[in-house]
Amino acid sequence: MKRQVRVGIDVGGTFTDVVVVDHATREVISQLKVPTTHHATQGVALGIINAINRALAELSVDPDDVLFIAHSTTQATNALLEGDVAKVGIIGMGSGWEALKAKSDTNVPDIELAPSRWLHTEHVFCSNRHLNADLIDRQLAAFRQQGVDVVVASEAFGVDHNENEAFVGERARQAGMLATSGHDVSTLYGLRTRTRTAVINGAILPKMIHTATMTDACVKQAGITAPLMIMRSDGGVMSVEEVHRRPIMTMLSGPAAGIAGALMHERVSDGIFIEVGGTSADISVIRDGQPQTKNARVGGHRTYLNTLDVRTLAIAGGSMIREAGGKLVDVGSRSAHIAGLAYACFQPAELFENARLVHLRPTGKDADDYTAIETTDGQRFALTPTCAANLLGIIPDTAFAKGNTNAARLAFKPLADKIGMTADETARLVLDISCRKVAKQLDELIAEYHLDRNTVELIGGGGGAASLVLFTGELMGLPARLAKKAEVISTIGVALAMVRDTIERNMVDPSPEDILAVRREATEAVMKIGALPETIEVQIEVDIRRNLVRATAFGTTELRKEDAAKRTTLEDCRASAARSMRANVPDVQLLGQTSGLYAFGVETESSTFFGLFRKRQLAVRVTDKTGVVRLQRNQAEVYTTEISQVTAELEQVITNLTNFGDAGRSLPDIQILTGNRIINLSGLAELEQALALAQTELENRPGDEPIVLIAARKQ
Repeated sequence: MKRQVRVGIDVGGTFTDVVVVDHATREVISQLKVPTTHHATQGVALGIINAINRALAELSVDPDDVLFIAHSTTQATNALLEGDVAKVGIIGMGSGWEALKAKSDTNVPDIELAPSRWLHTEHVFCSNRHLNADLIDRQLAAFRQQGVDVVVASEAFGVDHNENEAFVGERARQAGMLATSGHDVSTLYGLRTRTRTAVINGAILPKMIHTATMTDACVKQAGITAPLMIMRSDGGVMSVEEVHRRPIMTMLSGPAAGIAGALMHERVSDGIFIEVGGTSADISVIRDGQPQTKNARVGGHRTYLNTLDVRTLAIAGGSMIREAGGKLVDVGSRSAHIAGLAYACFQPAELFENARLVHLRPTGKDADDYTAIETTDGQRFALTPTCAANLLGIIPDTAFAKGNTNAARLAFKPLADKIGMTADETARLVLDISCRKVAKQLDELIAEYHLDRNTVELIGGGGGAASLVLFTGELMGLPARLAKKAEVISTIGVALAMVRDTIERNMVDPSPEDILAVRREATEAVMKIGALPETIEVQIEVDIRRNLVRATAFGTTELRKEDAAKRTTLEDCRASAARSMRANVPDVQLLGQTSGLYAFGVETESSTFFGLFRKRQLAVRVTDKTGVVRLQRNQAEVYTTEISQVTAELEQVITNLTNFGDAGRSLPDIQILTGNRIINLSGLAELEQALALAQTELENRPGDEPIVLIAARKQ
């Protein structure tokens, strides 16, 4: 039987990583690294296709057996940072009383992307009452004279009626110009932010269309018939055709790929993912199996680009150590890569016999207190947190960052002598300074997202993960582990990523019908970019404070049969739940199950008010039948029923657990377990919305199918 595979490609500044994943088992069967070909005629596409051909040849896999291929790219982000953008001409539209404000809101001035790097704009405003082809064509001709490459059409309330924006875009394309519009990039009100987002989208359109087209052509030339997908900033993938429309969605897709790896490869349901490279660390929260998102800012300005909430720190496995006046003053922000130095711990130990400590400036603008080790023959090497962790024996033997312990010890001795400590004490101090920076950010995220420290787990990815993540967990008293294949977790994330899109609508007091309409719109959006209908799931969120309804749909481009060999026993799943709850296995009870999921719980009692009252608490964990924890609740109620009874049961549960306060009523968090799916109703604001969505999600399923409800009061 022929082996079918998925291919993930992560295009970095220096190297392009490729992994090949077995489609059936999700196991990595090949990984390799090739130089990124920035300066080739085909651009980075040449490096991509060279890597693909080499990987498939080594595995004797035919191109026809590639079911899925995707890549992440830094092209959009780099284009903005480097100012490699097109000049944008904005045609604003409106009429009547809102025309004056619309004229101001669509007039986006030049945007400073980076120091001395600008996105330049031109602007004209047209009354939509007098819109015609001659008027638009004259303005397009004027734009050409002004050096405009891309046209942006943006109209007041264009998200409700996009005919005029579409008309302007079509005229521009007929005139041989590239075009985008406000409704292409967002379905939210807020003309100023929507126009700004469209301008940024338009500015990178030529660069991204060229890159995507070139890469797609190379993939086809290799005989791969699966459509090329591109990583998005929210952790999903999109088609090449969609990149031609919304290239802005590929911004910041590098960190998103790592999180996709944590979700799809590591099956993380709740935790903090820390991806550590040589120069920086990216930190993000995963809750209920979903990454947390926010609106991105470009040039200091808010946009409607929905990206993962990733906090980046200038501390990593390759950060350099700073010493002044006989004291270790800091670690970072400069890294060995910037200074052009190799890590000491990856060298032969004898190289550092009689070595001496030297100071340097990694770049001309840096302080002169960065340290390095100089050997007797004049070679210089960096001392880093990776070297410190190797010296202390923290890094597992199988980790990517595993180096030479003896070399690290000898290399640290000159620095240790200078500050009056032993080599071990110095290495521990280096890790303490480094990891406290990470811990500070973790504490902020735990507070911001109201995470329970009793359930928070740290998961490390990236080549430098072993240098910082395990020590940070020890420092904070939190469980920490390294992802499998941590050094290529981002590339694995690309290979396993799902098609994803988000539809947002501004609605005041949305009815159940309104919410179902947004859900349908999100479903149709991911179907258009390749998701099979039977694989699609939709997450709904209603934000009553912002009058916002958000539907996030995700699915896959191919069906996958469950690997029955990976199923484990009920007792193994119980043990997995016990570990997550830090409970004894005999205390863990099976509270309910579906064909693909188990709900386990541990009940405890505690005294309150000087022992006069007893408080009952039920901690709940949901595992799939491979033992992976899919849902965590430290205080919840569990109810078992069947689909024919779900409406009545759900109504009673919500009524009993709804909180009432100054801000009105707050529905409980509700999860419905059905088959191997977890339907999340926790983002809804009204009982009727929850009932309507539950009925839609469960329609066409047998009435006697068992389901489990898990409900928790909002805290």
